[in-house]
Amino acid sequence: MDQTVVSEIQTIVGEGNFSTNIADLYTYGFDASIHHVTPSVVVRPSSTEEVSAILKMANKYKVPVVPRGAGTGLCGGAVPLKGGIVMDLTRMNKIKEVRVPDLYCVCEAGVVYDNLQKALAPYKFTFPPTPGSAEACTIGGMVATNASGMRAVKYGGTRDYVLGLEVVLPSGEIIRVGTRTLKDASGYQLEKFFVGSEGTLGVITEVTLKVVPKPKKMAMVLAGFDSLQKAGQCVSNLIAKPLLPSAMELMDSTCIRAVNKAINAGLPDVPALCMIEVDGDPDVVAKELVEVAQVANDLGAVGLDQSDDPKQMAQWTNSRKSVMSALSRYGQGLVSVSLADDMAVPISKIPDAVMAFAEIAERNHVIVGTYGHAADGNLHTKMLLNPESKEAWKNGENAVREIFDTCVKLGGTVTGEHGVGISKAPYFQKERASALGVMKTIKRALDPNNIMNPGKQQEWEEGCIIKHLRYPCEDL
Repeated sequence: MDQTVVSEIQTIVGEGNFSTNIADLYTYGFDASIHHVTPSVVVRPSSTEEVSAILKMANKYKVPVVPRGAGTGLCGGAVPLKGGIVMDLTRMNKIKEVRVPDLYCVCEAGVVYDNLQKALAPYKFTFPPTPGSAEACTIGGMVATNASGMRAVKYGGTRDYVLGLEVVLPSGEIIRVGTRTLKDASGYQLEKFFVGSEGTLGVITEVTLKVVPKPKKMAMVLAGFDSLQKAGQCVSNLIAKPLLPSAMELMDSTCIRAVNKAINAGLPDVPALCMIEVDGDPDVVAKELVEVAQVANDLGAVGLDQSDDPKQMAQWTNSRKSVMSALSRYGQGLVSVSLADDMAVPISKIPDAVMAFAEIAERNHVIVGTYGHAADGNLHTKMLLNPESKEAWKNGENAVREIFDTCVKLGGTVTGEHGVGISKAPYFQKERASALGVMKTIKRALDPNNIMNPGKQQEWEEGCIIKHLRYPCEDL
């Protein structure tokens, strides 16, 4: 990188808040995906004004900028494809306001989700999306990807809670969009426009979020089934009853065995299971527990357990959250990789989807663990493969294509909560083909020099996603 750019960055953020050290640069070339590209410089601004100054400079010299939170993304959204500047926003971590009487809070982009929850807890309020990386992920990253998690079926995703944003445009201009009111009918809803933009249109520096009261009681049912199809049908039958659980997690036998092996979770050794959470007033919870058990038993549940003990429920939830890491210990020489991950289908199509995934895995000679937030149709698959084998990656790529095609044919989408980044880009482009021209027009209008996270989403042009791998295997 031109030394002039580095000198200007140093002037803006000061010594110690940027780095060109090779170890730092290598580290910031990752997120939690399969991809890696080393940037030229890492910068850690502490204010919106510093972000603005950096973008003005980058726009002047046409240097790429990739905003980054905690790097927990699974799709390569924070990987600097074109090099340039990685902008780490984790120093901007102040919770500025908690206004329970007005049902909102204001925080900087670098606030960690769990830290915001701790700040809301004394008021008995919550920001409900509950991402799997809650202990690390940042609010700005959640907004940028429209993240959610296990409770989205009842409480929605991040987009549903964004009231307002402070955003720095590629030109360095600072804008405020949205309001601090629950209702707003004033023209274009620009605060929603930046949700899910993955840093391609500007840098989110401050977020105003709606908050809601915490439920008075929670309870959970653990139901085992003798087939993956029945577990999927349990999801559909519960919703159709009608009963809206606060969460419903599905795990197949591969995931169950992996978690039991890795953390001694003690889950039942069955072909598939569902973890079903209900919440609300105590009498409502008691009634819904009975209804959940009835639905599961009607499908021939092989083992049924339930609890309202917070420790037991936390243990079950932790077992589900451990799937991704546990799968990498499933077999010798295999690692768990995010390829076909995070798709969503209509809830009634869950049984069709999970059975199709199993058939696709067998046909392409890959091991696939299927799990997910099944009550809102959001499914995850992790593939287990030898990362040094080109044949394994090729088989994985073929399986990915078939899985995503299946989801779209079922009326679904290639991403429910993780974003597009690199890993979903070609399939996202196929799914949203009729809208890509509009997206490109918006991108050019706001970012004519294409400095903001270039090469992602609608701009991916490299075809196969087995590119820029973090593993010791050449790209296909």
